[in-house]
Amino acid sequence: MVTERLQLVPATVALCDAESRGAAALALTLGAIVPESWPPPVFDAEDVDRIRGRLSSDPMAGAWTLHYVLRREPPGTGRSMLVGVAGYDGPPSADGVVEIGYAIAEEYQRQGYATEAVIALLDRAFADPRVRVVVATTYLTLRGSIAVLEKTGFTKVSRDAETGVVRFERSRASAHTPTGA
Repeated sequence: MVTERLQLVPATVALCDAESRGAAALALTLGAIVPESWPPPVFDAEDVDRIRGRLSSDPMAGAWTLHYVLRREPPGTGRSMLVGVAGYDGPPSADGVVEIGYAIAEEYQRQGYATEAVIALLDRAFADPRVRVVVATTYLTLRGSIAVLEKTGFTKVSRDAETGVVRFERSRASAHTPTGA
């Protein structure tokens, strides 16, 4: 997926293996500069292992899994910069639900990258006729994440007071509503 400023590169087993070996291996495999703060908050080794396992068992899962979010650089100016991750927690369920998630490296937060990546994920999801609803969960303490979801047309549908997890949804019916970048 390509947006105005970003390229979302689907995870592969090779990228997951490189991620597990460290930033230098990831940079080489991805062909991008990896920020010193990598990985971003709420993205950890367990996530990488889970994604690698899914891709190993189903090589066609790539479109419905994690994507590395690269800030595209103008031609001839150097390599792209890895700014975060965004993607799906799997293909649409039997009832047409797909879940998204995202994490942006600290030094690239509050620059619109998460919003732009979420819009790309929504566009791709709703291009698939099986998708009826896109869901996302975040924590009450992650105000920036909540702002991204609200800005991209999601509606809060539940909150777990014990865990602080908030669930948001965006339906196909609201997909025609313009989103702001």
